[in-house]
Amino acid sequence: MEIWKAVIVGIVQGLAEFLPISSSGHIVLTQYLLGIREVGGEHHPDLAFEIILHVGTLVSVLLFFRKSLWKLVQSLYTKEMGAERMKILYLGLATVPAVIAALLFKDFFDAAPGNPVLVSGLLIVTGLVLFVPRLVRGGVSEVGTRGALMMGIGQAFAILPGISRSGSTIAAGLVSGVKAEKAAEFSFLMSIPAIAGGFVLTMKDKIEQTGSLGKAFEACFTTPYLAGAGAAAVVGLLAIYLVMGAVKKGKLEYFSYYCFAAGVSGMLYFSLAA
Repeated sequence: MEIWKAVIVGIVQGLAEFLPISSSGHIVLTQYLLGIREVGGEHHPDLAFEIILHVGTLVSVLLFFRKSLWKLVQSLYTKEMGAERMKILYLGLATVPAVIAALLFKDFFDAAPGNPVLVSGLLIVTGLVLFVPRLVRGGVSEVGTRGALMMGIGQAFAILPGISRSGSTIAAGLVSGVKAEKAAEFSFLMSIPAIAGGFVLTMKDKIEQTGSLGKAFEACFTTPYLAGAGAAAVVGLLAIYLVMGAVKKGKLEYFSYYCFAAGVSGMLYFSLAA
């Protein structure tokens, strides 16, 4: 893969991972537009490239929420920090629905990126989801068991390319009564175990394919991949600032108009290209 293509996909990943517009959907559609995937052809997705891009956005989360994450680490050996320890448990609980969904519907999730019309249609679904916060009165509570489960279910649906992970989880949090800013923060923190788990599984597959850890690292950390991850990290950090500002102002639904436009355009374009 050419470096410039990897950088473009990385920029798209950085923006779409945190803006509520679906990173997986945009990566798939961008790859079709750049010729990395062929419309109507057999698809062999480069999962290593996609997970390395996600590692780039993981860096963005670690930098932005470094103070909150440090408190979580401190809580492991500080008796008085019970609320932070509970948050770790809630993060684990919120991860369970996505793991179950991935195991039960793996074939369906794997096949979805091969249909760009479907991916475009799911962007329209994301647009509808983003209107939920406008219809629901803002909550005042912290994330609890109910909120963590609801947001976890939202993350499970977001395995489908075209469904925004941040959009669906934040909306689910608001529906369950969580304060908007707390729902947004928890949504971003939820990405850490999801991305870390995906990276571990990808490395496991690469080790099985190549026969050694060293060769697996060489296959995953090529120059184009690292360039794409770097672009995703920088742009992702800016996107987090933008989303947090939008959530505070209650303007999350503004992104829905883009999702509607992108979804309709994608369905028309890829229907004609097929």
